[in-house]
Amino acid sequence: MNRETLRMQAVQSPIIPVVGELIRQHPGTISLGQGVVSYPPPPQAKSAVLSFFDNPDNHKYKSVRGIPELLDLIETKVISENQINMTDDRCIVVTAGGNMAFMNAVLAIASPGDEIIIQSPYYFNHEMAIAIAGCRAVIVETDENYQLRPEAIAAAITHRTRAVVTISPNNPTGAVYSEYALRSVNKLCRDRGIYHITDEAYEYFIYDGAHHFSAGSIPGSGEHTISLFSLSKAYGFASWRIGYMVLPKHLLDSVKKIQDTILICPPAISQFAACGALTAGFAYCRDRIDRIAEVRHLVLDLLEPIRDLCTIPDAKGAFYFLLKVHTDLNAMELVEKLIREYRVAAIPGTTFGIESSCYLRVAYGALERETAAEGIGRLTRGLRGIIAVS
Repeated sequence: MNRETLRMQAVQSPIIPVVGELIRQHPGTISLGQGVVSYPPPPQAKSAVLSFFDNPDNHKYKSVRGIPELLDLIETKVISENQINMTDDRCIVVTAGGNMAFMNAVLAIASPGDEIIIQSPYYFNHEMAIAIAGCRAVIVETDENYQLRPEAIAAAITHRTRAVVTISPNNPTGAVYSEYALRSVNKLCRDRGIYHITDEAYEYFIYDGAHHFSAGSIPGSGEHTISLFSLSKAYGFASWRIGYMVLPKHLLDSVKKIQDTILICPPAISQFAACGALTAGFAYCRDRIDRIAEVRHLVLDLLEPIRDLCTIPDAKGAFYFLLKVHTDLNAMELVEKLIREYRVAAIPGTTFGIESSCYLRVAYGALERETAAEGIGRLTRGLRGIIAVS
């Protein structure tokens, strides 16, 4: 068995396809699993795709960084919405989704054996990417409300640490980190000479007065902050695979090498669609996210009667609730029982690095009110029925 095989054996298997297969085996199951929205991209994206075919040159390779039209739209967006000052020490790279942006960042800043600090519960694809790169994920626990603990992050830094990763709004917890905490982490990274990788894929999904803060907007942060974004969520763009990163210019050559090797360039037709989406802008997303907010409140109301069975966090972002279920069953066993016996699916907390107790991630972004009511009803009945006999 060769070294590469041993390395990949250390990488966990993606859980979404596993749960997806269980759902397919049990028709009629309502999925509270994968994090997507139900609505499609804006009509401007479709128009832009049609225009793609007008020029035969569009079928040739494009710039590794992205087409100029899209780079310009992204720059305007991050300046106006994220207050990121695009100074000479920064640049933008378009990627094939947010996950590729994270992979680019890890490969550009770290060597095998180096350490990347992530928060627990973590986003499983981040932990997987770190392992694939031959690096070590150092896991720092968040507090009881899933908020950052800057003092614990500081204590975890060693001479091998290359970056601290934050995700806000958070997957899987739905937590929104405070501006104060993000500023504290960003300053810590600057003072220790390491990078702050800030994943903001869910930037628009905030509720109940929460505020999204981009650490890249901090004056003087350009040299050590890598900001990651995605169109997948807010623009209903998941399969088009378009994300982007705002990164220190001194990393550009490394990122271009990585991206040219893996991808050559982001798919040009998807970049055209992204131009249309960003032309429509947040105005397209606002009403749809407001409807998701209504579903969120419905889900909270429907979960209220089972607070004796599980801890329900105050999650003001993304479209997830991470439930701590009061049972001795392991999370995957509970997920399988819920699918088989109650036709409702959630994601087990073990995939997010939670081994000590039973957690379920419940996603509501893709649900209409009626489906949400039925799905959460099945979940609550299932938890009562399963825990009663366990």
